[in-house]
Amino acid sequence: MGLGSIHDAVNEVTRALSFLPGWAVTGFVLALAVVAGLIIHWVLRRIAARVFAARPFVLSLIERVRALTRLAFAALTLALVLPAVRLPPDVAAWSGGAMRLVFIVLVGWIALVAVDIAVSVYLLRFRLDTADNLLARKHVTQMRVLKRVISTLVIVITAGSALMTFSAVRQVGVSLFASAGLAGIVAGLAARPVLANLIAGIQLAVTQPIRLEDAVIVENEMGYIEEITSTYVVVRIWDQRRLVVPLAYFIEKPFQNWTRESSTALLGTVLLYLDYTAPIERIRAKAADIAAQSKFWDRRVVGVQVTDAKERTIEVRVLVSAANSGDIFDLRCEMREQLITFLRGEFPDALPRTRGELTLHGSAMDGTANRPSLESATAAPPRAAVGRR
Repeated sequence: MGLGSIHDAVNEVTRALSFLPGWAVTGFVLALAVVAGLIIHWVLRRIAARVFAARPFVLSLIERVRALTRLAFAALTLALVLPAVRLPPDVAAWSGGAMRLVFIVLVGWIALVAVDIAVSVYLLRFRLDTADNLLARKHVTQMRVLKRVISTLVIVITAGSALMTFSAVRQVGVSLFASAGLAGIVAGLAARPVLANLIAGIQLAVTQPIRLEDAVIVENEMGYIEEITSTYVVVRIWDQRRLVVPLAYFIEKPFQNWTRESSTALLGTVLLYLDYTAPIERIRAKAADIAAQSKFWDRRVVGVQVTDAKERTIEVRVLVSAANSGDIFDLRCEMREQLITFLRGEFPDALPRTRGELTLHGSAMDGTANRPSLESATAAPPRAAVGRR
């Protein structure tokens, strides 16, 4: 059926209802057009449901855009019928503007749905509920951030285009920008935080310094990236608090990311400060035994090394490995607790001590031989040494 046939049909209906007032005839024709569009939409949707009955994803897609397509069919039939309806000039102008507004909104809506569907289809191949989910977190983070950025741009462009359909708004906007360039500067300064976060979101999606469920240390707080929006990032801290950080923070300031390169195979350190007499070989054997009996150790790395020697103590580093950030934290605590218990029970002298020495000065001739003097261990070679805890 061509456009001429539609106009002929409208004229026939108008002649058949000529006994009614003009406004009633026009309302009836427009209502009939809307009903016809909804019927056509219902029929086509039922046909599509039968054709794609074996494809659940297509069926869910049809259901998601049902409201959109229903509105599109109603608007389409109205656009086809309006030229054939005799309307007053002012009403015709108003209806034309309304149809343009509906068209702009529909295009924006279609763009939003298309972006959402494209992201959903792309992410079907990735799963976050696996042990090694680094690649999945990378793509999920990238797509979600890009989706929010693109959706924001679509909404802004759609809203601007819709407002420009109103002549009053358009004239005011043009006069403001033409007569007061300062307004643009003020608006730019006011929108700077929004634009900065929007650009930061694009940078995060491309460079990906953080991803969803990354283990990070932000503002001296250990947590996981729970949500990345178009303006801020939510960090789930280990004690179930939430730290809300602007997107630009992760571009402008340093932070720690424990799972940047891998979601598994993390290394953790335990530092002990002991006396110089500490039995390193026994500590090394005990650390290996503790790791072997721990459920958090992933059977990869365990080692003990003396990494520093200071004036009073030595620094002993215990290096262990675990599958994820939660396990490595628990393993470090377990290793630290059991090694301290072991040293306190088996080798108490290996714990940090303060040393001093007692020397005798003078001679028997002047009667000062029995006068004691406490000196530092850095004095002349000791004659008698006393150790105390």
